[in-house]
Amino acid sequence: MRARHIAGWSHAKSGSRRVIVKSRMIRTPGRDGRARAHLTYIQRDGTSRDGQRGQLYGPETNRADGDAFLERGQDDRHQFRFIVSPEDAEQMQDLTAFTRDLMTQMGADLGTKLDWVAVNHFNTGHPHVHIVIHGHDDHGEDLVIASDYITQGVRERATELVTLELGPETALEQRRKLENMVGQDRFTRIDRQLLALAEDSPIDMRGDQGSDHVLRQRRLAKLEGMGLASQAEPGVWTLVQETEKTLRELGKRGDIIRAMNRAMHERGRAPDPALFVFHAPVSRETVEGRILDRHLSDELGEQIGLVIDGVDGRTHHVAGIDPSALEGVRNGSIIAVGPEVSGPRPADREIMSVAGNGGVYRSDAHLARARTMARLPGGDAEAYVASHVRRLEALRRAGVVERIEEGRWQIAGDYLERATAYDTSRAKQLSVRVLSSFDLDAQITADGATWLDRGLVSRGNSNVVDAGFGHEVTIARQRRQNVLIGRGDAWSDEHGQVRYRKGLLATLERRELDRVGGEMETARGTSYRTMADGERVRGTLKEKVRLASGTYALVENAQEFVLVPWKPVIEKRLGQEIAGVMRAGTIDWQLGRERGLGV
Repeated sequence: MRARHIAGWSHAKSGSRRVIVKSRMIRTPGRDGRARAHLTYIQRDGTSRDGQRGQLYGPETNRADGDAFLERGQDDRHQFRFIVSPEDAEQMQDLTAFTRDLMTQMGADLGTKLDWVAVNHFNTGHPHVHIVIHGHDDHGEDLVIASDYITQGVRERATELVTLELGPETALEQRRKLENMVGQDRFTRIDRQLLALAEDSPIDMRGDQGSDHVLRQRRLAKLEGMGLASQAEPGVWTLVQETEKTLRELGKRGDIIRAMNRAMHERGRAPDPALFVFHAPVSRETVEGRILDRHLSDELGEQIGLVIDGVDGRTHHVAGIDPSALEGVRNGSIIAVGPEVSGPRPADREIMSVAGNGGVYRSDAHLARARTMARLPGGDAEAYVASHVRRLEALRRAGVVERIEEGRWQIAGDYLERATAYDTSRAKQLSVRVLSSFDLDAQITADGATWLDRGLVSRGNSNVVDAGFGHEVTIARQRRQNVLIGRGDAWSDEHGQVRYRKGLLATLERRELDRVGGEMETARGTSYRTMADGERVRGTLKEKVRLASGTYALVENAQEFVLVPWKPVIEKRLGQEIAGVMRAGTIDWQLGRERGLGV
């Protein structure tokens, strides 16, 4: 469809009600599940007027089918997303009816019936609506909307509808709204006026300059206190170059703080802003704790922000999380968020194995070994070894390994740890590791190897601080310890020190897997089999199973099924046939060339 140009938009009409409209065009939205992720999170819990899950609606239904909507737009070249926020939304009778009127008017302006869904949000100080529009018109052709209509026309139409419903804004209303803006730590309408005045010269506030003069003087004094304005001489002001950017960033920070406060209150905890920690999307720090809340970092995008009750006694906000990492993870789960590295690569383990006790990796020895392997990824021994040599060269440049001569590298005893640390330093995304899907109370009495158990038997320095959530963890560990003693899995020695059964974690894990596997046998009609080290498994990946001991993959064939540790690499293979080998309590999945590439 050709773009239709609609000119002449003006927002200077006296008494018009203000509406903020944000928009974004997303290209190939059906790719990688991005459209689904966005639709899921604008319907998340706590966004409706009564605090429940947001309800998706459409032109003619109050309960739209999100799956059907996504299917209709699967092959669209693009998708349009809008956030429409009337300044006086609290006074409006029906935000849904307003949205339908707006979309009808937009369709008339563009000359086509629009395929759209929307969700109303009441979880902030200003009710607003999220609208998603497919990128095709009513003839199935690409929907193209002129840029001036996106940036100005939608706002103009929304303004007209709100003004029609509530009547023109009075001078008293306008004055009160401006007065409320004077002390705000965000970019306001008054700031926009001041920036316009400061465009060519300093702002001269000497003398009476109209009804907004006092408000502007008060706002300038506020900005001066924030270090964003100064007086060259009495009454003559200059603004720092980064004023607008700084105020907008402060506004975003304020929104995050309100979300953190709300999440703490819902947990019955008094929030302490002095213990709030904010992490950038590229943060190298790992945060461990309980998920309190989640929200879209950018409400027109897909990235997620998490509020985490940390084991260090602080409340953390982590931005930039891929929504796929949170699929099936409930609020209340205990997680670790950090750079996207899950541990040593299989390629690094192979290098360590070839190096052996002598600590020297030889490419010729590796090639001879590869030629004897029954299941070589890709079937090409030389290419397989070459991929490991490239890995070593990258690590050599980073100072992790030393090349002795052509084809020979010195491999230190802590090679795996150093190689993982190198990957961590280069990670561009944050990963989410689910430490426990069970809350603390459920872990205390569980028969599996819980997160609490791992903390009890760990000999390293604990990162748990006896404050906030860390205090809850400390108490829960003591209670779990008493349960283990009562079951005979732990005891107190003559010095009063608690001792644990040898191989406690493996024993508890096997105990839980045997119980769950036995229960599943009846339901599935196939036999459950435990796997020993070195055994192979082949079958269909049926589902992800979350237990106290961790997350497991249920792999089933015609005769039997197994439960084996889950790995992110199989996330997109549900319903497919997979194969792997059990090694040292974990599974080495054989996924074609991926394994040779260090997956």
